[in-house]
Amino acid sequence: MVSPLNRKLIRDLARIKGQAAAIGLVIALGVMMLVMMTGLVNTLDETRRTYYDRYRLADVFTPVTRAPERMVDRLAALPGVAAVESRVAGAALIDMAKGELPVRARALSLPDFGTPRLNDIYLTAGRLPESGHSDEIVLLEGFAKARGLVPGYKITATMNGAKRQFRITGFAQSPEFLYSTAPGEIVPDDSRFAVFWMRRAALGAAYDMQGAFSETLIALTRGTNPQSVINAADQLLAPYGAAGAYGLIDLQSNRFVSEEIRGLQVTARSIPPIFLGVAAFLLYIVISRMVQAEREQIGLLKAFGYSSWEVSFHYLKLVLVIAVLGAIVGSVAGVAAGNSLAVLYQAYYKFPFLVFAVDPRSFVTGFATSILTASIGSLFVLRGVFRLTPAVAMRPPAPPDYSRAFDPAGAMKRWLDQPSRMVLRRLSRYPGRMLGGVIGIAAGLALSVATLTVMAGFGETIDLSFTVMDQSDMTVFFVSNQPPKALLELGRMPGVDHVEPIHVAPAVLRNGTYSYRGALEGRPEIPILNRVIGKDFEQIAMRREGLIISQSLADVLHVGPGDWIEADIRQGHRPVLRLPVIGTAQTLTGAPAFMEIGALTRALNEPQQVSGAYLTIDEDYTEQIFEQIKGMPWIAGASLKQDVRNALVEIMNTGPGSVRFVMLAVAAVITFGIVYNSARIAFAERARDLASLRVMGFTRSETSFVLLGELAVVTLAAIPLGALAGYGLTYLMVKGFSTDIYQIPAIYSPQSYGWGMIAVLMSAAVSGWLVKRDLDRIDLVAALKTRE
Repeated sequence: MVSPLNRKLIRDLARIKGQAAAIGLVIALGVMMLVMMTGLVNTLDETRRTYYDRYRLADVFTPVTRAPERMVDRLAALPGVAAVESRVAGAALIDMAKGELPVRARALSLPDFGTPRLNDIYLTAGRLPESGHSDEIVLLEGFAKARGLVPGYKITATMNGAKRQFRITGFAQSPEFLYSTAPGEIVPDDSRFAVFWMRRAALGAAYDMQGAFSETLIALTRGTNPQSVINAADQLLAPYGAAGAYGLIDLQSNRFVSEEIRGLQVTARSIPPIFLGVAAFLLYIVISRMVQAEREQIGLLKAFGYSSWEVSFHYLKLVLVIAVLGAIVGSVAGVAAGNSLAVLYQAYYKFPFLVFAVDPRSFVTGFATSILTASIGSLFVLRGVFRLTPAVAMRPPAPPDYSRAFDPAGAMKRWLDQPSRMVLRRLSRYPGRMLGGVIGIAAGLALSVATLTVMAGFGETIDLSFTVMDQSDMTVFFVSNQPPKALLELGRMPGVDHVEPIHVAPAVLRNGTYSYRGALEGRPEIPILNRVIGKDFEQIAMRREGLIISQSLADVLHVGPGDWIEADIRQGHRPVLRLPVIGTAQTLTGAPAFMEIGALTRALNEPQQVSGAYLTIDEDYTEQIFEQIKGMPWIAGASLKQDVRNALVEIMNTGPGSVRFVMLAVAAVITFGIVYNSARIAFAERARDLASLRVMGFTRSETSFVLLGELAVVTLAAIPLGALAGYGLTYLMVKGFSTDIYQIPAIYSPQSYGWGMIAVLMSAAVSGWLVKRDLDRIDLVAALKTRE
């Protein structure tokens, strides 16, 4: 049998169903974001771990120039090493259609028989190359699909200066290439970078590696510190041109996935509390006004023998029902949205399978946090229920005395009509209620502005990177460092207008216990084609006396101008340099360290060399330039700036970048929910007064103006506060989304503020129309009856 209080609870929920639905939606969105983001984190992490384990991805990688096979046994004898496998790895260029740039590729060896012990591949189509067939390869599936290739297709590749023709026997995926980018680049593009595997004997012959290797893969025993093995491996392989061993944590593909997981974790921790905090605030307003309106009923309940605890728990149950229903809807929606995004991530990161793993703790956290925040919002109100005695509660509250208060409506009597004075008088006499509405709407605007500004920051990243900073048309990469005459040869090609050199020295940069595996970039004193800019986007000239490092690198190493860092160079004579930091630069991709190119050459104690060049070209000569590049064996590859830009735009609009569109949709929904809820609360508490105005002869339009005029003032007052809060929230979101790989600038975007304000005003207009519709349909007799 349903108790009287529970029947009242059902009636109350039916009466405030609009407000309850709006608040429940806000709670549902918060829980949905929590479940979705934690589910994605778990899914990516678990799928990655399973994929790595199943295909035995190495823990340490040791690239060298050329080392004898006997060194494998010495590496295997190192403490903590579980398994070692050598392989041949080399750079290649795949010759595509005429008039198209050759595609940079990486060639990797497979054992002559069977499959690799480490870094195994997942065959998705076709078969592995047969032993003794030197013209057969397995191609990375992502590149094959991007180029429309099929097993049996023949391609031509330049390897070690010689052109060879290969037949594709199959396609494969690899845990080593979840996120495939060409060496020296950050933006992935399946159509511009390929990986192919062939048998060890054939690849060894192509790169003169018979009885030798150019890389070893090391698996560690559980609990072994990778750094100790890295240091020992570097010492053993130093005589053989070791480029510096590195751990799985520094594998570029793994780093990208790790940064994506970290970004999702930041979002899961920062965004849901905003939603739940807003919901708690809205519940506080609803319950406080409900208790105030039901004083007499509370008094009657206590007079009939209900204790203060029972009456308070009745109102608390109202809050809990809304919170629990919102959490249930949010959990279901979070699982559904997480599943959809997980499939998208699977395709983007080339996982052969997906281990969708929702974290059960996210449900517990979502429900517990929803109930807790909702309860906190109402407990402050329910204290008043305990203080109400039946005698006091059943007596109408004494009307407030406004005789000594300033009446702005009276002062403006000459300029305002009666409905306008009623709006102004109510706002001035109940400032707390007005402030509550302003704060709620401002919170929705702040979230919309911050989300829109972050999206504009993505666009700003592209504009700054490819318009202000990179003013070249093409970047050329060399197989190895070349003398300056290589620049002259590039400059002599018809259609090449300008050539600007770059010298990249791979290095591990250290400051005490902080380190970063990156490179020193030598640039001309005043770079023209690829500029270095400051935080205000002004051009920075290179200086001979020290390093100019990116702000992201400064944050990683915890250094600034005036500090010194250690650069452990990983090529040539492998010197260890101690260099001063003389300035910081604003970079939007990567974490580079810049130095004047001549000063870098002197610091390395090497003859003047260059690693690549930036070019500006005449579009009419594009195809001719491409064909000439194909005939230069010392060029490892080239990329067009427009291709890189298009690839980055695709990343930001699909795959992981699409999460921000989910954020925008959620921000729009919560903004409408807050505005609509504010309007519904105002209508619910003033229904009796508005009905009285109708009976007194006010028209429907005049009566609606009294209610909607208040909403309009509150909405307009919330806009500057929301814009200011959005400015601060933008910086917090930008900091959470930025990594050492990609940095999002915290910009001021008038369009973001404009669209955010339009969203709030549109929400207010729609909410006003819905409330006015209900007001026009109000039953005057029922509204004016005394509630029993």
